[in-house]
Amino acid sequence: MATIIVLDDVADAAIMIKRILSRQGHVVEAFTEEQQAIDFVRKNTVDLAILDMKLLKMTGVEVLEELKKISPATKGIMLTGYPTLETAKQSLELGAAAYCVKPIDRDELESTVAAVLKG
Repeated sequence: MATIIVLDDVADAAIMIKRILSRQGHVVEAFTEEQQAIDFVRKNTVDLAILDMKLLKMTGVEVLEELKKISPATKGIMLTGYPTLETAKQSLELGAAAYCVKPIDRDELESTVAAVLKG
Protein backbone atom coordinates (compact mmCIF):
# COMPACT_ATOMS: atom_id res chain seq x y z
CA MET A 1 0.00 0.00 0.00
CA ALA A 2 0.97 3.64 -0.38
CA THR A 3 2.28 6.36 1.91
CA ILE A 4 -0.02 9.36 1.55
CA ILE A 5 -0.11 12.86 3.01
CA VAL A 6 -3.26 14.95 3.26
CA LEU A 7 -3.00 18.72 3.62
CA ASP A 8 -6.15 20.71 4.35
CA ASP A 9 -6.57 23.85 6.47
CA VAL A 10 -9.72 22.25 7.93
CA ALA A 11 -8.51 19.56 10.34
CA ASP A 12 -11.79 17.61 10.19
CA ALA A 13 -11.54 17.31 6.39
CA ALA A 14 -7.95 16.03 6.58
CA ILE A 15 -8.85 13.56 9.34
CA MET A 16 -11.86 12.25 7.39
CA ILE A 17 -9.69 11.58 4.32
CA LYS A 18 -7.04 9.97 6.52
CA ARG A 19 -9.65 7.67 8.10
CA ILE A 20 -11.10 6.59 4.73
CA LEU A 21 -7.71 5.85 3.16
CA SER A 22 -6.27 4.18 6.28
CA ARG A 23 -9.12 1.68 6.12
CA GLN A 24 -7.89 0.83 2.62
CA GLY A 25 -4.52 -0.12 4.11
CA HIS A 26 -2.60 3.04 3.22
CA VAL A 27 -0.25 4.80 5.64
CA VAL A 28 -1.72 8.30 5.88
CA GLU A 29 -0.43 11.43 7.61
CA ALA A 30 -2.77 14.42 7.91
CA PHE A 31 -1.57 18.02 8.15
CA THR A 32 -3.13 21.47 8.50
CA GLU A 33 0.17 23.39 8.24
CA GLU A 34 1.93 23.64 4.88
CA GLN A 35 5.48 23.63 6.28
CA GLN A 36 4.85 20.49 8.37
CA ALA A 37 3.69 18.64 5.25
CA ILE A 38 6.68 19.86 3.23
CA ASP A 39 9.09 18.86 6.02
CA PHE A 40 7.49 15.40 6.24
CA VAL A 41 8.10 14.85 2.51
CA ARG A 42 11.74 15.94 2.97
CA LYS A 43 12.24 13.16 5.55
CA ASN A 44 9.99 10.40 4.18
CA THR A 45 9.13 8.71 0.91
CA VAL A 46 5.62 9.79 0.00
CA ASP A 47 3.73 8.20 -2.90
CA LEU A 48 0.80 10.62 -2.99
CA ALA A 49 -0.05 14.10 -1.69
CA ILE A 50 -3.71 15.11 -1.45
CA LEU A 51 -3.75 18.90 -1.25
CA ASP A 52 -6.52 21.41 -0.68
CA MET A 53 -6.23 24.41 -3.00
CA LYS A 54 -7.02 27.02 -0.32
CA LEU A 55 -4.62 26.81 2.61
CA LEU A 56 -3.56 29.23 5.33
CA LYS A 57 -0.19 30.51 4.08
CA MET A 58 0.22 29.05 0.59
CA THR A 59 -2.00 27.68 -2.15
CA GLY A 60 -2.18 23.98 -2.86
CA VAL A 61 -0.47 24.68 -6.18
CA GLU A 62 2.48 26.32 -4.38
CA VAL A 63 2.76 23.36 -2.02
CA LEU A 64 2.64 20.92 -4.95
CA GLU A 65 5.42 22.90 -6.63
CA GLU A 66 7.59 22.61 -3.48
CA LEU A 67 6.84 18.90 -3.07
CA LYS A 68 7.78 18.19 -6.69
CA LYS A 69 11.17 19.88 -6.15
CA ILE A 70 11.84 17.64 -3.13
CA SER A 71 10.27 14.45 -4.46
CA PRO A 72 9.51 14.45 -8.21
CA ALA A 73 7.99 10.95 -7.99
CA THR A 74 5.30 12.02 -5.49
CA LYS A 75 1.93 12.14 -7.23
CA GLY A 76 -0.62 14.82 -6.41
CA ILE A 77 -4.39 15.09 -6.14
CA MET A 78 -5.82 18.57 -5.75
CA LEU A 79 -9.06 19.22 -3.85
CA THR A 80 -11.05 22.41 -4.07
CA GLY A 81 -14.41 23.77 -3.07
CA TYR A 82 -13.88 26.61 -5.57
CA PRO A 83 -13.03 25.02 -8.94
CA THR A 84 -11.76 27.24 -11.72
CA LEU A 85 -10.30 26.40 -15.10
CA GLU A 86 -7.15 28.34 -14.19
CA THR A 87 -6.41 26.37 -11.00
CA ALA A 88 -7.19 23.07 -12.70
CA LYS A 89 -4.83 23.91 -15.56
CA GLN A 90 -2.09 25.12 -13.18
CA SER A 91 -2.38 21.98 -11.05
CA LEU A 92 -2.18 19.62 -13.99
CA GLU A 93 0.77 21.51 -15.53
CA LEU A 94 2.67 21.10 -12.24
CA GLY A 95 2.08 17.38 -12.29
CA ALA A 96 -1.10 16.86 -10.31
CA ALA A 97 -2.63 13.59 -11.45
CA ALA A 98 -6.20 14.56 -10.55
CA TYR A 99 -8.32 17.57 -9.63
CA CYS A 100 -11.41 16.89 -7.50
CA VAL A 101 -14.22 19.13 -6.31
CA LYS A 102 -15.17 19.15 -2.63
CA PRO A 103 -17.10 17.79 -0.96
CA ILE A 104 -15.61 14.55 -2.23
CA ASP A 105 -17.46 11.37 -1.32
CA ARG A 106 -15.80 8.18 -0.14
CA ASP A 107 -16.28 6.26 -3.39
CA GLU A 108 -14.87 9.06 -5.54
CA LEU A 109 -11.91 9.49 -3.18
CA GLU A 110 -11.10 5.78 -3.12
CA SER A 111 -11.41 5.35 -6.89
CA THR A 112 -9.38 8.50 -7.66
CA VAL A 113 -6.60 7.47 -5.26
CA ALA A 114 -6.54 3.94 -6.72
CA ALA A 115 -6.38 5.27 -10.29
CA VAL A 116 -3.60 7.78 -9.51
CA LEU A 117 -1.49 5.22 -7.65
CA LYS A 118 -1.92 2.68 -10.44
CA GLY A 119 -1.17 5.03 -13.30
